[in-house]
Amino acid sequence: MQLIDIIRMATATLTANKLRSSLTMLGLIIGNASVIAMVGIGQGAQKLAINELQTLGPNTLFITPGQQGQNSLEPSRSLVYEDAQAIAEQVPTVQGVAPEISDQQVITYRNENTVDSVQGTTPEYLSVRDFQIAQGRFLQQVDLQNNRRVVVLGSDIVEELFGTQNPIGEKIRIRNVSFEVIGVMEEKGSFLGNNQDNVVYIPLTTMAHQIVGSRSAYGIDITLISVSAQDQGSISAARFQIENLLRLRNHPRGNQQQDYFSVQAQQDILDIVDTVTGGLTVMLTAIAGISLLVGGIGVMNIMLVSVAERTQEIGLRKAVGAREKDILTQFLVEATILAVFGGIFGTLIGGGIVILAGSLSPLPTEISIPAVIIAVSVSAGIGLSFGVIPARSAAKLDPIVALRST
Repeated sequence: MQLIDIIRMATATLTANKLRSSLTMLGLIIGNASVIAMVGIGQGAQKLAINELQTLGPNTLFITPGQQGQNSLEPSRSLVYEDAQAIAEQVPTVQGVAPEISDQQVITYRNENTVDSVQGTTPEYLSVRDFQIAQGRFLQQVDLQNNRRVVVLGSDIVEELFGTQNPIGEKIRIRNVSFEVIGVMEEKGSFLGNNQDNVVYIPLTTMAHQIVGSRSAYGIDITLISVSAQDQGSISAARFQIENLLRLRNHPRGNQQQDYFSVQAQQDILDIVDTVTGGLTVMLTAIAGISLLVGGIGVMNIMLVSVAERTQEIGLRKAVGAREKDILTQFLVEATILAVFGGIFGTLIGGGIVILAGSLSPLPTEISIPAVIIAVSVSAGIGLSFGVIPARSAAKLDPIVALRST
């Protein structure tokens, strides 16, 4: 019996029982749709996180305060402004250094109040963190030297406090201290859920002396130091030199004690995020893949029912000369057709879910072609594999017993 004739017969049998065939495919449709959707959304989340991290600035290193050993008899050491100045002066592979002091404060303009992040920083912040000024100017060195009460506003704060009014030259109050607005930042967007446009920037010295008012025995405490290396190839060297310099500043005699800081490169954070999001995508895909297995079991169950219902047909075909191979092939073809079409419909539905998720959320989703190929191939393989048992059962039927059954 020719394969084309077997395919035609299998197709006719399946179309004659449309409802049963549709319900059989349902498990595979759900499984394929889940796999395609989970892979697409997972990859979209991965790309979103990477895109947000890249907004931190090119070739950037981040120095944060660390915990000093509890047995130390010295006062607790933290990052200070003088550390940032030493890095800028003594590390040759560094292009820019931007220390920061961050705190949440009440910001007031006339009768409008908001609680947002106030950040004391230096003029190098723009170049190190790859920010741009939309209006007015940014902080200058003379502002730091004279502890000037000037402020640069994030775009969302301008909209919240001033609406369509030009804020340049206006006065706002931060912790009841009056500041003159000198600039507005260009819109930057969110970073890992934190809105970078809801920040105001003031001179670091003004922040330390007039807003937070904290000063350690070592100098002006710093929340974070952002450092830009000269190029991509200089990041490792810059990191090594910064760590050695800060250790020497803390332990001039070379005593081996716990570091009071940690240095992370942008690539380190990217690698961590990539690993975490990649692992979550694999986990979600594996969970969705279970439904493919369930769908395969559904195919086997329905095919076994089909064998029981078509006992006389099988006996008649074997009585007129059909071989076991022909019967086996027909039932395998029926199972494979169900699995392939279930995979195709599931792929279409999964692709639609991915497109919908991309249009309704900030995720840069796209349909993964490898995931489509794998899902459809696995679906066909599952149909073929789970169709073997009922197909063999049909092929082994005794024609005389089959013809006698009613």
